[in-house]
Amino acid sequence: MVPEELLQYIGKQSTPQVMEVEKGAIKRYAQAIEDDNPLYLDEEYARNSRYGTIIAPSGFFGWPAKPVPPQEEGMRELMAAMPRAGYPGLFNGGSEYEFYLPVRAGDILVSTAKISDIYERVSKSGNKMIFAVSETSCLNQNGDLVAKWRLTLIFRQL
Repeated sequence: MVPEELLQYIGKQSTPQVMEVEKGAIKRYAQAIEDDNPLYLDEEYARNSRYGTIIAPSGFFGWPAKPVPPQEEGMRELMAAMPRAGYPGLFNGGSEYEFYLPVRAGDILVSTAKISDIYERVSKSGNKMIFAVSETSCLNQNGDLVAKWRLTLIFRQL
């Protein structure tokens, strides 16, 4: 059973983060990941495509418009509470992405994260583990959903 003091974090939201998507940054990112898709690199090709401009590779959401905290507020607070609750071990349980619309050069994106679930499991060795799931939604300047992603963190007793 999840300790009561940890359940209070479910639903906790982060401060919205504003990201600016600039075509030069898209090109540098595409080069860094060695993806030579002309939709990311060639302005004329992209202009004549159905997108009308350069788009970003999946998973690139631009750069912060202003400094951002190192972690979402709710998750940062939860991570500080876990050792006090007896779960000092931390593991990355993975990320899942869903993409809805392409990210275009010039977009202004706003992402907000919230802790959507906290649950317990017992490992094969008998150790209790707490799973914390954070869901982030990313909207463009028109309020359209661009992407969602889920991050799962696993905390365990040592």
